[in-house]
Amino acid sequence: MKALIAMSGGVDSSVAALLMQQKGYECIGCTMHLYDNEDAGIPKSHTCCSLSDVEDARRVAYSLGMDYFVFNFKKDFQHHIIEKFIQSYEKGKTPNPCIDCNRYMKFEKLFERASILQCDYVVTGHYARIERDSSGKYLLKKGLDETKDQSYVLYMLSQDQLSHIQFPLGSIRKSQIRQIASEQGFCNAEKPDSQDICFVPDGDYAGIIELHTGKKGVPGNFVDMNGKVIGRHKGIIHYTIGQRRGLGISASEPLYVVEIRPEDNTVVVGHDQDLFCRNVKVDDFHWISGHTPAGEVRCKAKIRYRSREQDAVVYPKEDGTVEIVFEQPQRAVTPGQAAVLYDGDVVLGGGTII
Repeated sequence: MKALIAMSGGVDSSVAALLMQQKGYECIGCTMHLYDNEDAGIPKSHTCCSLSDVEDARRVAYSLGMDYFVFNFKKDFQHHIIEKFIQSYEKGKTPNPCIDCNRYMKFEKLFERASILQCDYVVTGHYARIERDSSGKYLLKKGLDETKDQSYVLYMLSQDQLSHIQFPLGSIRKSQIRQIASEQGFCNAEKPDSQDICFVPDGDYAGIIELHTGKKGVPGNFVDMNGKVIGRHKGIIHYTIGQRRGLGISASEPLYVVEIRPEDNTVVVGHDQDLFCRNVKVDDFHWISGHTPAGEVRCKAKIRYRSREQDAVVYPKEDGTVEIVFEQPQRAVTPGQAAVLYDGDVVLGGGTII
């Protein structure tokens, strides 16, 4: 059996390669070249597409006696990830590009390469698990290390994809991964984990948008919950729901971004209590089982990567959207982010908040 290992140059994917090899698989390592550092506006920065990361991945692959390739997916990444990221912010939404990267790059483009190389599986260093239930359906489950679980960004996987993916790290804790890498003598055993969006290494989302579009944000009005103009903003690309810092508005109480209205270039601000709601509408919904439930679903749901899932009732609609009604009001529900459903540690599916 052959496996194509997606290797970023980090410790997780390196150990994933080792574990697959120890299982007896013939492994081929690969790194996706997605963009140049200049695309992030910092030519000398260290990002996940830097030459040093490619060299780290290559050194690990060669130390394991594996063939290794670098695949140039810059054009696809620009179209599916960066352009969509920019368009979302221009529409007043806050996207999660890591989800799109998994959908269009890791588990679409890599499957194409795996087919060409006659590999049976695509393997990544994600902290998640794949199991089969009694009926033969594939289940996507949380990683056992709750501090590293990445199931939230994998909700788009289909039954066919799950049948040809392996996540060797899903049942292992991060501390063990570092120990395995150290014992193996990997050059990246102590390499820090990446924290930011890969093509926005300094966290300046608006700066990246201005870099790629060549346009500055268009100033507009801040209005309060009653529609009264109380200030001027720098352009809607600078704001997200729940944001407090950087508003530049003098007020007796803290103010937060409550709504972004791209149709009239307005940012609505209010107090903390104005950020809470129970009903969330979700589009582009994907059910991992492959079937939309006939009626309401009682489960848990989470509306951002770092949040805890909360009790909710889910109502699938005929138009393909889903309405999630939370038992308790949720703070700062943000259009563009993902809402993901869980039954215990099993991911039921997810979609984009609208």
